[in-house]
Formats: sequence, C-alpha cells, structure tokens
Amino acid sequence: MDDKDFYSGLIRLHILHHAVHETIFGLGIIEELARHGYKLSAGTLYPMLHDMERKGYLHSTVERSGRHSRRVYCATPLGKQVLEDAKQKVKELFGELFEDRG
Repeated sequence: MDDKDFYSGLIRLHILHHAVHETIFGLGIIEELARHGYKLSAGTLYPMLHDMERKGYLHSTVERSGRHSRRVYCATPLGKQVLEDAKQKVKELFGELFEDRG
C-alpha cells in the first residue's frame, strides 16, 4: 500500500482547517502543506479541492485582479461541521497513538 493513502485524509483536514479561517487558493495551500512536509502537485490538489467542493465542504468563487484571476475556496457550514467532528476523532486517536503504555 502506498503511504499516501494514509495522508490524504490528513491533507483534507488541513485544507478544511485553513478554509475555515481564511479563503485559500491552490498555490497558497500547496505552499502551506509543503511547510508541513506534504509535497503535492497541482494535479493532486485540484481534484481534491473539486471533490471537496462537490461534496459540499468547500465553496469557490473566482477573484479577479486586473487581468489575473484565481479560484478561491472557503469552508461551507457543512465543511465547518465536518472539521469539528473530525477534531474530536483526531483528538481521541492522538490520545491512543501517544498514550504511555508503561
């Protein structure tokens, strides 16, 4: 099994986390994830963003600045709820993964 299978859920949570607090865009989130050790290409990230939007976790709009435009994403109410639910599950898992078994 490719270990990337384990990280895709973490990457999605990371995207949601940032999208709850601010609008995000492709290159910006690729750079943010790289700071945390995730190396994603646009060919990996954009289908993930589109899938998260299709499922109702993100909403996108196009921002224009002069001749340039980019698609930006923010979390929907469903995305915010999914993130809150996931935080509880991650907290429980974190406790199990790192508890001292003496």
